Amino acid sequence: MTTRILYSLCGADESRPFSPHCWKVVLALKHKGLDFIEKPTPFTQIPALENGFSKTVPILRDGNELIRDSFDIALYLDERYPDRPTLFGGEGGKALSRFVERFSQSIVHPAVTGIAVADIHDMLGETDQVYFRTTREKMLGRTLEDLRSGREAAVSGFAAKLEPVRQTLGFQPFLGGDSPLFADYILFGALQWMRITAGAQVFDTADPVGQWFERCLDLHDGIGRSVTAA
Repeated sequence: MTTRILYSLCGADESRPFSPHCWKVVLALKHKGLDFIEKPTPFTQIPALENGFSKTVPILRDGNELIRDSFDIALYLDERYPDRPTLFGGEGGKALSRFVERFSQSIVHPAVTGIAVADIHDMLGETDQVYFRTTREKMLGRTLEDLRSGREAAVSGFAAKLEPVRQTLGFQPFLGGDSPLFADYILFGALQWMRITAGAQVFDTADPVGQWFERCLDLHDGIGRSVTAA
């Protein structure tokens, strides 16, 4: 029997993996009905995984196969296990997922960073905190304290950034249509990242995006709820 291992990201508490990219793969594996063992890993220990295979997670070991990058892992899973539920539903679904990934990375991730980056720092062990502060402050050009002071404004402005998603959900319950595809898991990963690290309430109860997120949390026996909100 093949033992699948998903290397994911955690802070000081291994029971709270929070990487958006790793959560995409968790739901993708559940979607395909594939068993796996998750091994959450702190930032500074990732380079030692699998003999330095990747500087980032997720990393999936599937028997003798090693795959990095969440999108590449999803493509691999659909190709390797074609008899199980599809993550893309064909080339159109792959194209949709590429668009959603770019939207998530360029619009949603920076917005989540503005809300959660200081909270992420506080979740980390001491060694990781030094690494995280140094790299993120250089990347963002601001101190974590500056970012924390702008958190309230970032929270209040977040929901408006998802207006295209909100309008799309007026036609269908999921980005993938009547049922979720990898496109849904991409955006879910970003919101799950914020939920676990910051617990920010960014949607009102009537917001279709918030309702969609709740549906995604319930998918696959509620795997998204296995880690509580901050």
